[in-house]
Amino acid sequence: MRVCSQCGREHERRFRYCPWCAAPQRRKIVEFFRAHPAFDDEAGTALRVSHYFGDTPAERHVRFSVWDETGEAKAAVSLDEESAARLADFLQPGRRTLIEQIRQLAQR
Repeated sequence: MRVCSQCGREHERRFRYCPWCAAPQRRKIVEFFRAHPAFDDEAGTALRVSHYFGDTPAERHVRFSVWDETGEAKAAVSLDEESAARLADFLQPGRRTLIEQIRQLAQR
């Protein structure tokens, strides 16, 4: 069972919205990335990245899933926030966080 952070009443984890107050229970952002066009064998596939924002560490994670043209997920993996940050650093070395950028601007 899950407790709604809005009204405090219990409901099943499968609910996306609280059945009592309609507050969203799974807060996330989703982005799709199409396969590189130079790789013919990957045509029609995409990477879906879902970033979940929850109240507990277990609910806060990033999920990667590979989708095909049928609209079906072929594989998926979830990373905790620390691992997702490491991945971001790997993909974009030297990337500065927003707070680091603000600090640098404030020092000018």
